Parts: sequence; structure tokens; C-alpha cells
Amino acid sequence: MSTSSESGPNSETHSATKPEIIKAVPVRHPGRWVAGAVLLVLVAMAVHTLVFSQTQIPGQRGSRFGWSVVREYLFSSLVVKGAEITLELTVVSMLAGVLLGVLVAVMRLSKSRMISGVAWFYAWIFRGTPVLVQIYFWFFIAALYPHITLGIPFGPSFVTINLNSVLGAFWAATLALSLNEGAYMSEIVRAGIISVDEGQVEAAQSLGMRRGMALRRIVLPQAMRLILPPTGNETISMLKTSSLASVIAVNELTHVANNISAQNYKTIQLLIVASIWYLAMTTVLSIGQYYVERHFARGATRALPPTPLQRLKRNLRYVRPQNHQAAHP
Repeated sequence: MSTSSESGPNSETHSATKPEIIKAVPVRHPGRWVAGAVLLVLVAMAVHTLVFSQTQIPGQRGSRFGWSVVREYLFSSLVVKGAEITLELTVVSMLAGVLLGVLVAVMRLSKSRMISGVAWFYAWIFRGTPVLVQIYFWFFIAALYPHITLGIPFGPSFVTINLNSVLGAFWAATLALSLNEGAYMSEIVRAGIISVDEGQVEAAQSLGMRRGMALRRIVLPQAMRLILPPTGNETISMLKTSSLASVIAVNELTHVANNISAQNYKTIQLLIVASIWYLAMTTVLSIGQYYVERHFARGATRALPPTPLQRLKRNLRYVRPQNHQAAHP
């Protein structure tokens, strides 16, 4: 009884005592501040040398990088036309490469050893040799085969094609880039198809679908989530790889910039012009890739990732209440 009587008041005292407020002290990260300060100084130095540094060539005045020359040629008709040809080369080669890659990937997964072997040999050849070598090869292929005949094998021919007149520089570069891209895309598509569970194909076949229909309607739509990100990277890479077509005198962006710099001796300035155009085009492609991936992510995640515009609006909504509370304490 005495024990219970003593515990009564103590329990009331403990229950009446309020818990102390916990003061949260943020962890300090001096290393981050030091790294941020160093990066800020480096960025300021880079901006200063890009904008304010003057040329040290005797008898010349102006910016070291010649921004007036960059502004002069950035939107010139020759440069704009070269950018258009670069986009045409990229789009045509990429579309042909994707279609060829899907075909070769399906052949690689075939149960026929002959079909899968031919597909493997194609990917081995075009992935194992440099793109520049392939561009030169298809540009000079007419030296080996001046004419191509179509007809009955080992029999009479019906049509004769003169490669010297048909396969110009643009189409030779397109053929080389397409065949090379098809080899890489075949591996990307094959990896995406393999990632889909084989049981889904068996279930589709049990419902009466043929293997080709199951591939189109069941496997490929699910594999697109894995195929799209590397395909977007390949498209951006194709845009930059198309500059190799300048070696066979295709009037794309790099070739135009080199031709102009050979006349006015402003090599660095014209390279900056070409780089600005490449950066602008790759940025547009990256934005398109983001929205395409977001579209195919439906069904895989419950909540889609926010778009850049949605993130900006959310950050603005977060900053405004902070400023309102600071102004009215």
C-alpha cells in the first residue's frame, strides 16, 4: 500500500511535466561552402575570359574570341543551310537505323541459326569498324561496283543502276550512318525485348496470337520503356556524328564552317558558331526525349515525374510564402 501511495504523486508529477522543445541544429558542411566558393571563382574567371579578355595579337583590337564575328555568321544563310542539311542527315539516317535495328534484333532472336548468324555477322561488322572508315568505303564503292544490275540470280538482268550518278556524297553518308546505327540499335532493341518476361508471349500465343502479332502488340510496347532512353542518346549522338560527313564534302554544318574559315581565317569563331548550333539542336532533342519517355512511363509509375515547367511553378509557390512570412513577421 505504501508503495502504491508513493507512486501516485510521482506519476502525477511526471504527467504534469511538459516535454522540452527540441532545438534542431542543422549539420554544418564547411566543405560544401569551400567547394562552392572555389567553383564560383572558377566560373567568374571563365566568364571574364570569355567576355572581357582582349586579343593580344599586335595591330588588332577587340575580344579575344571575336564575338562580333560570331554574331555576323551565326544566322548567315550558308550556316543555316548547313544546319538544315545536318538535321536532314540525322533524321533520315536515324529513321533508317531504327527500322533496320528492329529487323536485325528480331533476326538475332530467331530460332533459325542461319538467320540469327547473319544478323550477328552484320552487327559484328558495323560495330567493329569506325564510322569514318565506313563513310569513305561507301563513298568510293563505285570504284568496285560502277554498275549494279537487278534480275534473276546468275541469269539475265533487267535493270542496271549507275552508282556514280545515284550514290552521291549525301546518300553515301546517309547509307554509312544508317547501316552503322542499325547495328547499335539492334543491340538496344534486343535488350529491350529480352527484358519482357517470356511468359507474356506464351500467354498471348495461348490466346491464339501468332509470335509476330505478340511481338508487335505485347512485347514491343513494354520494351519501349527500356529502348527509348538509349535511343534518345543515339539520336543526339547521330546529330554530332553527322559532322564526319564533312570529309566527303557534304555541305552540312561542320563543312560549311570549315569552308567559311578557310576564306576569312577565323577558324575559332566559326567553330564557336557551329558549336552553338549543335548545342541548340541537341537541347531541343533532349527536351523531346524527356517528353517521349514521360509519355511511355504511363502505367509503369503511379505518379509521372513533373515537367520542367511544373517544377518551376512549384519552386515559385515555395519561395513566395517564404518571402511573405519574412515581410510580415
